[in-house]
Amino acid sequence: MDLDALRFASFKLLDDAIEDWSTTVRNLAELKEAADKGLRGAANKANWTGENATVSKEFIGKTAGEFEDAHAQAESIRNILRDTRGELKGYQDKLQAAISRGLKKNLTVTSTQGGGFTVTMNIHPDRAAKGTTVPEHDAKDVTALRDEVQKILDGATESDDSASRVLKALVNQTELGFSDVGYKDRDSAADALKRADDLAALAKKNPEDLTEREFDRLNDGLKKYANDDLFAAEFATSLGARGTLDFWAGINDPGGPRELRVGRLDQFDELQKNLSLTLANASQSDTAGMTEWKNTMVGLVDKPVSREGGYALGGQVMSNLMRWGDFDDKFLHRYGDKLIETEKKFTGNGRHGAWQRMGMDPLLNHTGTDSGWDPMTGYLKALSNNPDAATQFLNDTFVTKNEDHEFTEEKGGKEVKRSLTNFDYLFEERDWPQELDSKGEDSVAGRNNLAMAIEAATTGHPAGEMPTVDTPPHNAAQTKLMESLVASIADDPGRLTDRGYMSDSVGQITSEYLPDINRALSDVERGEKSPDWLDVQRIYPVHGSEAELAHADVSKLLFALGQNEEGYAAVEVGQKAYMAQLMDHHLNPDLPEDQRVSRDPEIVVRQIAGSSGEISGTLGIGRQEAIGQEASDKDKGYAHSMAQYKNWISGGVGTAVGVGTSLIATPWVGAAVGGGAGTVTSVVLESVFKDAEGSALADAQETGGEVWQRGLESNGEIAASASRVAAEKHGSVDAGDASLWARGSARQGYMNARTILEGQAPGSITGYAGS
Repeated sequence: MDLDALRFASFKLLDDAIEDWSTTVRNLAELKEAADKGLRGAANKANWTGENATVSKEFIGKTAGEFEDAHAQAESIRNILRDTRGELKGYQDKLQAAISRGLKKNLTVTSTQGGGFTVTMNIHPDRAAKGTTVPEHDAKDVTALRDEVQKILDGATESDDSASRVLKALVNQTELGFSDVGYKDRDSAADALKRADDLAALAKKNPEDLTEREFDRLNDGLKKYANDDLFAAEFATSLGARGTLDFWAGINDPGGPRELRVGRLDQFDELQKNLSLTLANASQSDTAGMTEWKNTMVGLVDKPVSREGGYALGGQVMSNLMRWGDFDDKFLHRYGDKLIETEKKFTGNGRHGAWQRMGMDPLLNHTGTDSGWDPMTGYLKALSNNPDAATQFLNDTFVTKNEDHEFTEEKGGKEVKRSLTNFDYLFEERDWPQELDSKGEDSVAGRNNLAMAIEAATTGHPAGEMPTVDTPPHNAAQTKLMESLVASIADDPGRLTDRGYMSDSVGQITSEYLPDINRALSDVERGEKSPDWLDVQRIYPVHGSEAELAHADVSKLLFALGQNEEGYAAVEVGQKAYMAQLMDHHLNPDLPEDQRVSRDPEIVVRQIAGSSGEISGTLGIGRQEAIGQEASDKDKGYAHSMAQYKNWISGGVGTAVGVGTSLIATPWVGAAVGGGAGTVTSVVLESVFKDAEGSALADAQETGGEVWQRGLESNGEIAASASRVAAEKHGSVDAGDASLWARGSARQGYMNARTILEGQAPGSITGYAGS
């Protein structure tokens, strides 16, 4: 900074700017609150239908989020300007004080051409007025004043430059809209950028030269700053795409950094996670540097990388740094396209497998689940955290009918080539490489990550989480994938039963499509020409797009899920909660006429209870199949899985099991919006969990048939309880009558499940639980 620029600076314009930004921050805070409570709150309570269900609600939610981001960014800019003004005024005061002290020693500071300055004698003794005493000074005083002024100017320059850099970094984060970057002061933002450069410099070192202490600095720094937007973008940009791959490949090279492999190998997993979270955050940035980083990374997917251009492809390395965090949608899609292109090239369009790790190949993944040599495993984990990207990727085409491949189907009595989506290929056809986990057992990570990616893709929220009031309703792309999933499992249930570890995800998916599934069980022809279809739509309202499922396919899906305790629990708890919500909804005398199914409550209660009973009965037959004919304690696992849902609900997690996004919210969505779960739902779930806890504590070991029979009895009691409490709550029908209707229909629906399954589900549908 020039001497005169600081010495004579007027801060009025900066003061005015800070005041304007302060006003903007206050206004945006009010708008943010109004958007959250008004826009978003009203949108979540509204009964959206048609395009409004899949477009308007989501748009409103994103708009409300933009106000939050705008407020965060404006507040950060105001804070940075305010801090910088304070510092520059402080440096100005220091400069004036230094110049004044110099004058007392007959020294003056003057600017020179080019922005410099010089310290000279103010009044030469020979030219002093007669009788005037000129203060004395020596060379040390000149040097001291010069150094002091230079230090002040250097500090002011650093303050000004760092503010400029931080402000530019803030506004460059997003090409459109606002970033959610929030900093309480300028120094914290500037420090984030500096730490990013310092840690990137460590990662650029030859891994063999990286000490344990430097490894710790890098690991600790990434852990601390992974969620800092400016840090993440600066770190990734400074390291570069190729540098990122070289670093991870380099420290995992068996012939590489011996010191780290001896002293820090047990921390490679944490470094992998911290690096992944940092890169995920960085990928959300739209800076020119990050745009180049993403473009380069996609281009390196099929290129050999390492410092010597050695053993692994870019996709194999990078996919292991994508297992944590939310990566940018567009980047994930482009990366996935390139990965599929590479997969097709290495597998002959899916004719054979690839990516098999050989004995000397290094570990690229340190989670203990797999070696990381199959790039699809890590990529699918990234998709499980990003629903939109997962939906698009899994619905994309793998091969068309016109390509050179060997996938066929029978049409018109002939074998003809078929087109495959990425879902079709990965779920049904892919030759997955043989992998071992850290215990030496066969790895299931690849297909398990696939199941989680499908969960995210069909539900609209990250796998392992629950839907919230802000989760958009199912759209056409999601329901299309759901239809493919159900049809595929119905075609070959072994795709699920042989891989039970996928059932937790498929069970959660199913629980969020219960309105669609209940519609399928009605066997009513869809369409405007069907007089009964309107009633089905009203009794099982779907908020958004509907997955059009076949009754037989749904039965096979439920039977397969029933054979796994986690899949069983997800659907059984969800269905009981859904039944309670339906009873509460349809027995309400204030229900609008256009949502009313019938003026006869008995018809409504019997329909709801019967359909619910069939779902529980089909699950129960699957559970019976898994337990077997011999008395055993296998049922304890089922009881434990049921209890897990109680723990999640008690912990206040989102919406727990989902009934999907329909006009009837899940009990937990209702709690989030209205402040408490409904009475009907509470009573039903209390009965469900009490029954499960009783089974878990029982000493007796039961056969599958005994478990099925117990389920028959408890299912009727729970349905009766739901209808009775709903009737008592609304006073619209005699509670005893409602209870009687529900118990009988639930029992009949439960028993009907066995008849419906006969001849449909492959494997043994044994009859040792009499009906």
